[in-house]
Amino acid sequence: MSKHVATKRVAAPDLRARKGGEPIVCLTAYTAPMAALLDPHCDVLLVGDSVGQVVHGLPNTVGVTLDMMILHGQAVMRGAAQAMVVVDMPFGSYEGGPEIAFANAARVMKETLCQAVKVESGPAVAETIRYLVERGIPVMGHVGLRPQAVNVDGGFKAKGRTEDERARVLAEARAADEAGAFAIVVEGVAETLADEITAAIAAPTIGIGASAGCDGQILVTDDMLGLFDWTPKFVRRYGDLRRVVDEAVSAYAADVRARRFPAAAETYALGQRRQRVAGGDERG
Repeated sequence: MSKHVATKRVAAPDLRARKGGEPIVCLTAYTAPMAALLDPHCDVLLVGDSVGQVVHGLPNTVGVTLDMMILHGQAVMRGAAQAMVVVDMPFGSYEGGPEIAFANAARVMKETLCQAVKVESGPAVAETIRYLVERGIPVMGHVGLRPQAVNVDGGFKAKGRTEDERARVLAEARAADEAGAFAIVVEGVAETLADEITAAIAAPTIGIGASAGCDGQILVTDDMLGLFDWTPKFVRRYGDLRRVVDEAVSAYAADVRARRFPAAAETYALGQRRQRVAGGDERG
C-alpha cells in the first residue's frame, strides 16, 4: 500500500479569506522543475501567458494559444504539490462570450487539473466571470495594465494617470469583484490607485507594479531571478542567474574544448557493472 499522503492545496476560499491578512505570495511557473522549487514558498503559482515571451520568445502575449497554456499548466501541476495553480486564459479564448469562455476554461481545468483560471478584466468581462463562477470555475481577475490589450494601448503603459482612467480601472475591479472573482491582479497602476482598489473590493488584490498595500504580490519568476538583461521598473532582482548560467556554460565549453570533460569520474570502464539511477532506469 502506498504511504503517500496527498497535500491539501491552497484553494480559492483560502485565498479570499486572506483579505487584509498575511500577504499572499505568488510567482509565475511554466515547467515542472521550477514549479517544484517554488511550491514550498508560494501560495499561488500562476501559469501566466507571459510564457509566450519568457519561454517561446514571442514579442508579447497575443500569440499564445490555448494548447500552449494547457501544456505548461500540465507541467506545473506535476511539479507543484501545495500551491494553488492558476492558468491564464490566453487572448481570444474568452472574449467571445460566456459560453465560449466556459468551454475553453472547462477544457483548461479538465486537462490540467488546475484550481482556477485567470482572465484580464476588461469592460465586458464581468458577465463572463459571473458565468464561469456560477458553473464551478474559480476565476482570478486582472485589472490595470492588461498585456493582452497591447495592440489597443500601443504598448505596455501604466494605468490610472488621469482621473477618467482611474475611475475606469476602479470600476472594472469592482465589477470583477461583484461578479465573483476570488482575487484580482492589479498591474501597472499608480500606488494610490492600487490602495484605493484594495480598500474598495472584498477580493484580495495581487499587486505587480502596484503597491505594497495590496493583499499579495506577484512577479515573473525569470525577471526576479535575473535571467534577462532588462527588467521592468517594478521588479526587484533577488538573484543573478544570467551570470551564473553564463559562467557555468563558459566553464563547460572550456573543458570540452580542452578535452578535460568527460574525465575518469564521468566515463565507464569496460566491464563496469550497470548502475541504477534515480527513477529506476539503468544506464551503462
